[in-house]
Amino acid sequence: MLSTPSMKTPQYDSSQYTVVGHSEASATGLMLFGLIPIRQNDRFVRAQNSAIQAKGGDALINTQVQEKWFWAWVLNGYTTTVSGDVIKLKTAK
Repeated sequence: MLSTPSMKTPQYDSSQYTVVGHSEASATGLMLFGLIPIRQNDRFVRAQNSAIQAKGGDALINTQVQEKWFWAWVLNGYTTTVSGDVIKLKTAK
């Protein structure tokens, strides 16, 4: 059985981080012939990681997830958009 990375949304106390700013990113996956997944299973994680990396942060809080889909003759596509506030974790002193 294949393992798919999961979207991480840990809880942080406000004393543990600084908010860097709001970010949003999307990722798309396809189902070819309705049977063959292409970059389908990890699209949530890819979108979340892209949103965090866009601001140079460590994590995302106040996360919102939206999904849109489209279809063509031989495939269905799913685009996931993840948005939220990017935070930078404070290091222990």
